[in-house]
Amino acid sequence: MGIPEKIKAIQDEIHRTQLNKATEHHIGLLKAKIAKLKREQESDTIKKSSKKSDGFDVKRTGDATVVFIGLPSVGKSTLLNKLTGSKSAIGAFQFTTLTVVPGVLEHRGAKIQMLDLPGIIKGASSGKGLGRRILSVARSADIVLLVLDVFQPYHEDVLINELNNIGIRLNQKPPNIVIEKSTTGGIAVAQQVKLKKMSEKLLKDILNVYGYTSARVVIREDIDSEQLVDFVTGNKTYAKAITILNKIDLVDEKFLKKAKKKIKSDVITVSADSDINIDKLRDRIYDELQFIRIYMRPKGGETDFKEPLIIRKNSSVLDVCNKLHRKMRRDFRFGLIWGKSVKFGGQRVGLAHKLQDEDVLTIIKRK
Repeated sequence: MGIPEKIKAIQDEIHRTQLNKATEHHIGLLKAKIAKLKREQESDTIKKSSKKSDGFDVKRTGDATVVFIGLPSVGKSTLLNKLTGSKSAIGAFQFTTLTVVPGVLEHRGAKIQMLDLPGIIKGASSGKGLGRRILSVARSADIVLLVLDVFQPYHEDVLINELNNIGIRLNQKPPNIVIEKSTTGGIAVAQQVKLKKMSEKLLKDILNVYGYTSARVVIREDIDSEQLVDFVTGNKTYAKAITILNKIDLVDEKFLKKAKKKIKSDVITVSADSDINIDKLRDRIYDELQFIRIYMRPKGGETDFKEPLIIRKNSSVLDVCNKLHRKMRRDFRFGLIWGKSVKFGGQRVGLAHKLQDEDVLTIIKRK
């Protein structure tokens, strides 16, 4: 029996099993087995697939990367053009964009790479319409823009499911647990937070499915079986998402209100054609990326307050060094900081020091 047949057999068993307290352990274990088989199937597919890129390999540039995901003809290309000034092909027909079209959004000192992807269809994660290759670009994104047509707001679920199927989790954080393999002693679980979403027995059985016979497990938050599987497989990507409802200039307020009720998440309503709420969207993207500004001061020179270095919140001096030049870390001796992150101006810091918005930084190199 091949992997697809095994998956189908387990799925059939799940459908035949009524979900209740007595069967939730059994169903949780079956889902873990399906996840393991799908991972093996995906590995086989990657090995057999061609390495030809056809424009889907995009080098990251700028301070962050944002991708547009949506079904065909929802207005992604027009939206990219409005936000960035790019000239992505647009037209009133499906599949206008046949490759990844990049643009740069320059906003409040930041340069944000924007990627307009071809429209996806239901089943994209299974390979329909080059779907897996399109969706895989989102793995490197800091933010995923889910673009919906005002006449088809229910497609948000399609987009989320397709991304979820290839291991991209939107608006979630990695589970806060620790698993350390050991050679003896079985699986020992230390619960800092009591498990309510699954039993400790199910946790141990799922770990057994993935080859853990002895391990130390520390539970720091209440997780369910799917989160545990995500953690164990280790091939999941976590990204922020912003849902955009486009073409609102074509409907009245009453229609728009009904459309918004069909969308589960917080949504920004825009019209790319009529330039409605485009500035609001720019601000939302910038705020979600949680940028901070660092002003550089050369040794013995004046601080450059005109062009700050844009980095992400919780970045360190090391992150600044890596952004400035790949050799900067090797030549680094110490840093001098003026600002909120230090107790006094000109404080000497190392590479691990965490920076705050509007800090002034001087990097002293080795002689």
